[in-house]
Amino acid sequence: MKTVIVFDHPYTIKASRNEPHFRSYCAAVAQRIIDIANQNRDSVDIIDLHQDNFDPVMHKADLENWRKKLPISEITEDYYRRLASADRIIFIFPIWWEVMPAMTKGFLDKVFSKNHRVDSSPHMLPNNPQIFIFTVSGTPTMLYKLIFGNPISKVLKRGTFNKLGLHKFSWHNFNPEHKSMTKRQKLLDNLNKYLK
Repeated sequence: MKTVIVFDHPYTIKASRNEPHFRSYCAAVAQRIIDIANQNRDSVDIIDLHQDNFDPVMHKADLENWRKKLPISEITEDYYRRLASADRIIFIFPIWWEVMPAMTKGFLDKVFSKNHRVDSSPHMLPNNPQIFIFTVSGTPTMLYKLIFGNPISKVLKRGTFNKLGLHKFSWHNFNPEHKSMTKRQKLLDNLNKYLK
C-alpha cells in the first residue's frame, strides 16, 4: 500500500522529538503514522508543506491557469502526481480558529485543479484512495462538534472530497494540550486503530 502524508505545521515534521520550544503533537502523530506504515512495509511519501516552502496563495496567474484547465505550477503538478498514485492519503494539521491552516487550504485549492478532472471517471484521483484527516486542537472534540458544528468534516468531507468522488473519508481529532505525557503517548501508541 502506498501512503501519502500531507503535513502542515510551521515547525515541519522534524518537530516530533519533543524538544522544548520546537515540538508539535501534529509532528508526533505524523512520525507515529510513518513508523506504523514502515512496520507494515507500506511505502510512505511525505509532503511537508512548510519544508517545501509551498505558496498557498491563489495568485492571478494561478487562477487563470485553473480556469483554463492548465497546470498551476510545477510543484502542484508534482503533488497531484504523488496523490494520484496513493492508496491512502493522510492529512495532518492543527485546527486554528476552528479550521485548517492556510497551507492546507491552499494545497486543496491549487492541487485539485480543473485540469485533473476527467469526465469519464467518478474520482478525481484514479486509485480512489482512503482519505484520513488527523487534527490537533485545543478545543475538546465533543465541544468542537456541538458548539462549532464540526467545520473540518463539513469543509473536507462534504465540501471537498465528496465533490471529487472520494467518499472513503475519516476524521480523528486529538486534544493533547491538558493531558499528561503518559496519556499523550498512549494516544500515539493507539493510532493504528484509526488507520483501518
